Amino acid sequence: MEKYKILFVCLGNICRSPAAQAVMERIIAERGISGRVEVDSAGISGYHKGDLPDKRMRVHAARRGLRLTHLSRPVSHSDFECFDLIIGMDDANVDDLRDMAYTLDEERKIVRISRFFRAFRGQDCIPDPYYGGAEGFENVLDLLDDACNAIADLIVAGTLETEVFNS
Repeated sequence: MEKYKILFVCLGNICRSPAAQAVMERIIAERGISGRVEVDSAGISGYHKGDLPDKRMRVHAARRGLRLTHLSRPVSHSDFECFDLIIGMDDANVDDLRDMAYTLDEERKIVRISRFFRAFRGQDCIPDPYYGGAEGFENVLDLLDDACNAIADLIVAGTLETEVFNS
């Protein structure tokens, strides 16, 4: 079986998307499906290219047993070819990704992370914590845990593609 490939995208790839990558990797390892899923993250902007995630995000993630070691990278067009699902953290990320897509098939791979919220259905995005305080980083991790567990449930059930692309 070929791996299902998921790319998480935020603006700078230093807070939300590397945290999403780490949360998803932890969940798929806990569920024993690491061999079925590949996860990565990237940013719309290349401003932080090569940098570790924001120190505050690393500290909050570490409190939950997550190590964020991903080095920031910008989204490239090859990502649209390599990944099956490209998940934007907010509307601006999704709009930027759609602008980058060359074809309708590539655009079809792009979804908002809020589509996977269960406990936080009232939220429409994962807000950028960069200019806020500690509560923003904790909120990001709570939202990611909710969405990534829902994604993992769909993968285990074998219904991710049906749920995402046929609804």
